[in-house]
Amino acid sequence: MENLDKYATEIIDLVVKYGASVLLAIIVLIIGLWVIKRINKVISKTMDKRNIDPSLKPFLLSIIGALLKIMLVISVASMVGVEMTSFIAVLGAAGLAIGLALQGSLSNFAGGVLILILKPFKVGDFIEGAGYSGTIREIQIFYTYMTTVQNQEIIIPNGELSNNPIQNYSFHDTRRLDMTFGIGYTDDIDQAKSILWDLVKNDDRFLKEPAPDIFIEALADSSVNFRVRAWAKRSDFWDIHNNLSEKVKKAFDQAGIGIPFPQMDVHLFHEDQDKKE
Repeated sequence: MENLDKYATEIIDLVVKYGASVLLAIIVLIIGLWVIKRINKVISKTMDKRNIDPSLKPFLLSIIGALLKIMLVISVASMVGVEMTSFIAVLGAAGLAIGLALQGSLSNFAGGVLILILKPFKVGDFIEGAGYSGTIREIQIFYTYMTTVQNQEIIIPNGELSNNPIQNYSFHDTRRLDMTFGIGYTDDIDQAKSILWDLVKNDDRFLKEPAPDIFIEALADSSVNFRVRAWAKRSDFWDIHNNLSEKVKKAFDQAGIGIPFPQMDVHLFHEDQDKKE
């Protein structure tokens, strides 16, 4: 009974000594979480008013929320008598251990931070990077989700994207079309050039400025190659690219201009059997 009374007395002393602090810490924790939630909502509305990139908004809100919660936990811990120096040392050691165990994930995290801050591309852009090409569907903190032209879903670690060259086809509103067309050496180059100019000038999708250019690019082994350079809006680029070759072929056929193609002449020699003997 004496031991029981002793334990009861010690428990009562602890409750008297720390009860108020623990109760106050719980109240502060509840109120703090509510305040952090309100702060996040205010920050979210501010971001909407300032047209912050939609892909960057969730990341910033999560980082701000995490930092505020860490500060709240440290404050609550200090209220119940936890030694801050030891507590911070434990957090540092735990952070180091986690960092060593998650090196690849941290690389992807850092890559995601760089992508969201520097914005080499955004959701909806068509890019080529890390060996893949497609339209960006979503940018998360660790991975970027891409949809290819074959409607395949590609999930790329942000570490690979941020550490390799990225070609963004959607960055500018206009693109230059570069295509080569060959004619035979016996064909009239002035006529062929005139046909190409007519096709370019009569297509309203080509821009007047910068001005288009058509010139002889090379005197190849079996053809005279013309280079067509003309600017168009990004939205029209692939339509023009896909049907210009057909238009040139039909126009050249109608004008009697041939388009050379690789040929191979095979010569067969019959050796007389009597000579061979």
